[in-house]
Amino acid sequence: MLGDHGDLASPNRGGHPTDRKSGTNALASSIVLALRPRPDDAPTTDRRGFIAALQAELPDALRKLQQGAIAPVDLPQAAIGPGMAVFSRYTSVVEPDGSPMTVRSALARINAILDEVLSEQEGDFDQTTRWALAWYRQYGYGTGDFGDADNLARARNTSVDTMARDGILTSRAGKVTLLRPSDLDPAYDVLLDDHTSAWEALHHLSRLLERDGISAAGTFLDAAMSRPDGAVEADLVKELAFQLFHIAEKRGATKDALAFNTLVTSWPDIIDASRAARDTTGPRQTQSTFDFEEA
Repeated sequence: MLGDHGDLASPNRGGHPTDRKSGTNALASSIVLALRPRPDDAPTTDRRGFIAALQAELPDALRKLQQGAIAPVDLPQAAIGPGMAVFSRYTSVVEPDGSPMTVRSALARINAILDEVLSEQEGDFDQTTRWALAWYRQYGYGTGDFGDADNLARARNTSVDTMARDGILTSRAGKVTLLRPSDLDPAYDVLLDDHTSAWEALHHLSRLLERDGISAAGTFLDAAMSRPDGAVEADLVKELAFQLFHIAEKRGATKDALAFNTLVTSWPDIIDASRAARDTTGPRQTQSTFDFEEA
């Protein structure tokens, strides 16, 4: 039983959706729990000690899962492995009333830490992306009041007008609305944009993946990562997709969640396509300015 033994969860990447036959069931990823006997001299701890151990160890384990081939939809299940590895190293975890903690209670604590870790990861993003995450959490792609958007923007050192110029939202008649991937400009050139946030890069990737497929998404990602300012980091874009899936699922936005999950499960293929695009085009160069002097 998991309460008696436990070890780390290991993700195995399943086939890409395009590789599967129509009408068949297949997992986006599989989770393997390696079980081993607990030492006879294993210690006992209390609820506070268990939570402290989770907070110390689970963030790194979850980041490794995100960097691997785990789909966002599978992350809560994948987190069971490293979480239960902490729980099961103890002979017993004692609740404040003196009773032993149950597996159900331990899983609830693991899920709570997962929520905390995902929230803390928002600090990795640029201010535009942090604003958009907060707005999406409250309104999704629906419409909210300009005053609320402005207050949220000021707290994140940006402005609604700036983000409107960046092309991630519309602001009209006192109302603000985030743009869906399908609403974005199809002629957008990431190399000509003065400022590209992780949010903007992810949404264009999602648009291209849905409309034109892996190759187009890979070509865009290659161009985005070639920006001289280094504004777009592939790992952060992927991390953002996990964040958005988590929020969309909590909001009950099934279509959004599916799109973000598809982006992550397609990520290895998008990376391969971006490398292929780089091999084809070679290093990107910027045009130099020449000064001519009369003899």
